[in-house]
Amino acid sequence: MIRARPRRSLTLTARPGPPYLRTGLGYTIGIPRFGRGRVRARMLTRCITLLPLTPIEMTSPVARRRIAPALHRLAAVAILIAAGAGAQQPGPTLVPTRPSKAAPEGPAALPQTPATTAQLTTADLDAFLEGVIPLQLQKGDIAGAVVTVVKDGKVIFAKGYGYSDVARRTPVTTDATLFRIGSVSKTFTWTAVMQLVEQGKIDLDRDVNAYIDFKIPATFGKPVTMRNLMTHTPGFEEVIKELMVPSNLRPMKEWLPSHLPRQIYPPGTTPAYSNYGATVAAYVVERVSGMPFETYMAKNIFGPLQLTRTTFAQPLPPQLAPLLSKGYRLASQAPKPFEIVQTPPAGSVSTTAENMSRYMIAYLEDGGAQLMKPETKRLMFSRAFGTAPELHGMAHGFYEESRNGHRIVGHGGDTQWFHSDMHFMPDDHVGFFVSYNSAGNGKADGRGALWRAFLDRYFPYVTPTAPTTATNLAHGRAVVGTYESSRRAETTITSMISMLGQSKVAVNPDSTISTGETDAAGNPKRYREIAPWVFRQVNGQDEVAFPVNYTGRRILADDVPIAVGLPVSLLKNSAVNLTLLGITLGVFVLTLLAWPVGAIVRRHYAHTLVLPTRYRRLRLLVRIAALAGLLFVASWVQFLSGVQGDIARFNSGADGTLRLLQLLALLGALGVIAAVLLAVRSWSDRSVWRWSAVWNTLIAAAFVWYVVFLLDWHLLTPSLRY
Repeated sequence: MIRARPRRSLTLTARPGPPYLRTGLGYTIGIPRFGRGRVRARMLTRCITLLPLTPIEMTSPVARRRIAPALHRLAAVAILIAAGAGAQQPGPTLVPTRPSKAAPEGPAALPQTPATTAQLTTADLDAFLEGVIPLQLQKGDIAGAVVTVVKDGKVIFAKGYGYSDVARRTPVTTDATLFRIGSVSKTFTWTAVMQLVEQGKIDLDRDVNAYIDFKIPATFGKPVTMRNLMTHTPGFEEVIKELMVPSNLRPMKEWLPSHLPRQIYPPGTTPAYSNYGATVAAYVVERVSGMPFETYMAKNIFGPLQLTRTTFAQPLPPQLAPLLSKGYRLASQAPKPFEIVQTPPAGSVSTTAENMSRYMIAYLEDGGAQLMKPETKRLMFSRAFGTAPELHGMAHGFYEESRNGHRIVGHGGDTQWFHSDMHFMPDDHVGFFVSYNSAGNGKADGRGALWRAFLDRYFPYVTPTAPTTATNLAHGRAVVGTYESSRRAETTITSMISMLGQSKVAVNPDSTISTGETDAAGNPKRYREIAPWVFRQVNGQDEVAFPVNYTGRRILADDVPIAVGLPVSLLKNSAVNLTLLGITLGVFVLTLLAWPVGAIVRRHYAHTLVLPTRYRRLRLLVRIAALAGLLFVASWVQFLSGVQGDIARFNSGADGTLRLLQLLALLGALGVIAAVLLAVRSWSDRSVWRWSAVWNTLIAAAFVWYVVFLLDWHLLTPSLRY
């Protein structure tokens, strides 16, 4: 759903040379998540997926590791200023959740495998998963989970773990417990699109404006097509407002035109995971088919496959509502309310593991209930877009995520509380689905580790050795720098969120590079160049590359194809911004503290301060503006921290709060006039102590930077569309 977690996949093909890459809602929101150690989106998801933020992938523990600490550092400065703005505990992140990374394909040489391999049978799966999932639930404070595996057209394993209702001790079952699957919902939407493509009613490469009743501007002189929507390359900036709502779900016909995002990239050039784009695609289905979207899905997908316990409806129909698992932040806490996704086609599906088994079999096998022709399914699994041939790309609505020498496509999904993954191994006729009903405490390895363990057990693989290139060190040094996720808000009031999830590429003493990601043990991942501008993880399969994009700049790409890292200018650099902001706030604090401290000192020495009236007034205005600036920063940090705990707070009901924050920011910004006049007067008035003139000049510089910061991050923008 909104925080949809795409899985990193890579299509492996036997060929010479190396193989071929923010939280859905996938935010893990999605702000919008590059590596697991970066905004789980590395960009939004890597993170967002705040700006799951997928379906809404926004609640990823991985994203928290990057965004929450940054917010805390910012809050720490604010705390020095305003009592009461206490340190916030890390909550779900607004960045698209970062999918687990798939390994790149290797050279033509056959991989080595162990002499004996565990057999993919019901008995072995039961023993294997029984040793993994209960420990995950206990360690991660997760209430429950469900897993189902299909092979050769049959369900070979399906089991529930833990509880769907902790208080009542209701066990999770595979056929009578509904889970919210987040952005995995998008695959149903793309299925509907391809059914209509098969019927000749939708052209993948035609301007989507031909199918809808509002206009998407061709900002870069190039129209948005359905293929762009399916590969997350329409060029839209991140949409966060009303991605999830407390209530009052609006029809797509009303919501889409009023939330149309700006295009910040030419269509077809830059991946930036988009829940909005998936919802546009669903609206096309609705208009082309002539029936409401949910009606179309029930008639053409759920009905034929007998998915009697699958629905996009919010709230759930009366017959299904009692079967829905409760969602939790932590199993040890009270359950959360039912989540309402304002973009249903992007992430609102509720379903059972048994129904998902039927769905996976329909995609993997050509017999039985059919969704579309075999050639259409093969088209959906085929590569449609990629930033570098060595990395995973986007299929038609699915992500490439090949690993262990096997071709894999799939999709991930997250709401704030539910987290799911679905993987297809088409050549092996294997499908895997897992879903958890809790965000957890971040201490468990999670679904990515579960999937990798599954592959390593039943499809063991040793990564082929690739020699280090002669250009390894030179190219490593050339790509050192800071990168921001392409999945981000660029022109709205929430643009600052992307700053908190930037990634840094550095060269290590052993000539490898690091991107900020960590491995399962928490150690920094190291990459060594195996082909020009392509780097593979040392003792691993993950790869990153630095291709040249449409602007001629080298970008950071990995095996999660929903976003890339774009070079950051000095003015947008998070280290520069947070350092200067900290200094600015420190100056504001000292300016305010000097007021009472000076009065106490003068009183102690019986000294009367004599200042010209105009000078005194300027000093007072500067202090008022400094106080306003401090209150704004503290309040803004507190607001963002609260939204991390519930993305639904980003709705129209928050407009009044945002306007008040902007008034505080504006009052502080106007202080730049008084501060500059005070500095000028200090140097021109010989009666003013020189050190006072120096300090007043520093105050003026602090206010100038404060204004630059507000304008550069669009915090004073009159528009509250974001």
